[in-house]
Amino acid sequence: MVHLGDITKVDGGKIPPVHVITFGSPCQNLSLIGNRSGLAGAKSSLFYQAFRIIQEMRDATDNLYPAIAVWENVMGAFSTNDRMDFRAVLSAFSDTEVPMPPSGRWGNAGMVRGGTPDVCWRLMDAQYWADTRRLARRQRIFVVADFGGRRAADILFKPRPMLPLPPPCGKGGRTAAEGDRTASFETGRQIPVIHPFQCFRMRGAAKRQEETAFRNSFGLPTDPFPTLLASDVTPFAFWYEGDPEGGCIRFLTETESERLMGLPEGWTKYGADGMEIRPLQRYKALGNAIALPCADYIMAGIYEVLADRAGKEE
Repeated sequence: MVHLGDITKVDGGKIPPVHVITFGSPCQNLSLIGNRSGLAGAKSSLFYQAFRIIQEMRDATDNLYPAIAVWENVMGAFSTNDRMDFRAVLSAFSDTEVPMPPSGRWGNAGMVRGGTPDVCWRLMDAQYWADTRRLARRQRIFVVADFGGRRAADILFKPRPMLPLPPPCGKGGRTAAEGDRTASFETGRQIPVIHPFQCFRMRGAAKRQEETAFRNSFGLPTDPFPTLLASDVTPFAFWYEGDPEGGCIRFLTETESERLMGLPEGWTKYGADGMEIRPLQRYKALGNAIALPCADYIMAGIYEVLADRAGKEE
């Protein structure tokens, strides 16, 4: 990996050409828990810098590279700036003025087709992308732009097998029963019972003094774990089966957080210099990360269409 420095000073025409560019402009101005200033915000406006680099690279390579671009961001990007920011994203990718939907709201999936590039988007929630194991809830928008044909829908909508997740338990542990959400936790030899707290719902119910909603925010064993945040660590109720009185309120370990994102154990433990990363920084990195199964699905689709194109050109 090469660090190119300040993105506002990078000349895309001087970067070695690549087939695929993936980027996710900072989400602080788009998130539902951020300041909601949208693409006009100082951080999220870097989207336009990334897109400038893509255009410069294509101009320098006779419109050959990159062939595909992928943009990822938070669900809040659908609604900032009275829903006009997402329109601006689609218009930038498709090089045309994309109209607002008649409903005035963006669907969770769709496409802009008719010119170049071919553009599709999809809201993906990580909790549904882990086969027999459940991950933490994580809703992210993915936009795929295909500059070389009409393959964006094949990348983003075509059913394909999910890649297996890393083993749920480390040395000395055992795998949990199929379909049991506790596979995300360090089970040891006893079966834990997990009740994740829905903290966002809990705070809202407490503020409104809604007793029933407050009780329901304690969650059920079958509930997905709430979205991991860079700014906070979510507590949950934990006890071993048959011993509820021996339970406690605890927080996720770094390893458990990695598992809930579908990442291999220890993925965030060391930095590029080989030094151990502090726990707080690991939590922040995981709170800002993309769930691995969703990324695997999209990259598998990109590989599929590029390999098919290469085979036809031979």
